Amino acid sequence: MTFSEADHRFMSRALELARRGRFTTRPNPQVGCVVVRNDEVVGEGWHQRAGEPHAEVHALRQAGALATGATAYVTLEPCAHHGRTPPCCQALIDVGIRRVVVACEDPFPRVNGQGLQRLRDAGVQVDVGLLREQAVELNRGFLANSSRGRPWVRLKFGMSLDGRTALADGRSKWITGEQAREDVHRWRLASGAILTGSGTLLADDPHLTARVPEVAVPLAPLRVVLDRRLRVPAGARVFDQQAPTLLVHARDARRDVSPPAHVERLVLEDAEEGAQLGALLAELGRRGLHDVFVEAGPTLGGALLRAGLVDELLLYVAPRLLGDEARPLLAGLAPASLDAAPAFQLVDTLQLGADLRLRLHPRTPG
Repeated sequence: MTFSEADHRFMSRALELARRGRFTTRPNPQVGCVVVRNDEVVGEGWHQRAGEPHAEVHALRQAGALATGATAYVTLEPCAHHGRTPPCCQALIDVGIRRVVVACEDPFPRVNGQGLQRLRDAGVQVDVGLLREQAVELNRGFLANSSRGRPWVRLKFGMSLDGRTALADGRSKWITGEQAREDVHRWRLASGAILTGSGTLLADDPHLTARVPEVAVPLAPLRVVLDRRLRVPAGARVFDQQAPTLLVHARDARRDVSPPAHVERLVLEDAEEGAQLGALLAELGRRGLHDVFVEAGPTLGGALLRAGLVDELLLYVAPRLLGDEARPLLAGLAPASLDAAPAFQLVDTLQLGADLRLRLHPRTPG
């Protein structure tokens, strides 16, 4: 399919609109829609919050009667099912939209091509694939969880130039600067869950909340604490009521530690480490937590990498050296050869004050 310059311009605008829902749409995807008639935009919309009208509905309402015979540019396949809102594909059909341009398909089982087919069956011209990669980037977690039953796992580290995350005594505040820390809060708030381990909590006692001042009514991510032996004390700040917390532990964990009553608990079944972590992530996916932001130490980070469960690395590199006695980035990785070492490809870089943010994805073999 060949798309025109105007097609690209209008879909770019739809993607721009979709990004406005980054912090508010969970567990729904970010979606934008632009309605165009005679090369003029007559309606725009984006999905603002789960349970409220979808992007197409907002755009069609703004377009009114001008939607008849128009073209709709949508960043994700229009839904085809009744959830908390009616199906958007039917709304497009009912107003007489002539053509629908879709950036990418929706693998969610209750959609998965059905929205496109219903439009075509109604005589609407449907063109798919315009700016697909940009649309996928918006909703990596939603798409990953829908297609494979596991969230998108983003592993974050703040590190020195020599790959160290803390001094030998565990002190790490602050390796990176204020702009990098603000960026971390944005990634936290865009995630369904923040996963950490007991080592990080015992060392730093963080709140693990997301603070983004311009977001008036944020959706607090679920804090997931992996504490197999229940070592973290009940008074830890992660157990406060600023955000919900899920405490994950082994069935035979010590009985003399009892977290606050408001903290939900999940028991890990006996299995090898990789299978346990995979089962935990699958459970988070079943709960509609599509993006998991991991802020942990070298032990949990290394375990996730060994199990092949990391989809993205987010590295904040500070221009300082901590030396060989400082704490390493990862533990437990011992590849037998360079070919066996986990390899990544650089997605993008961003300067944040004096620090550099690197975003990387696992390199596909071959």
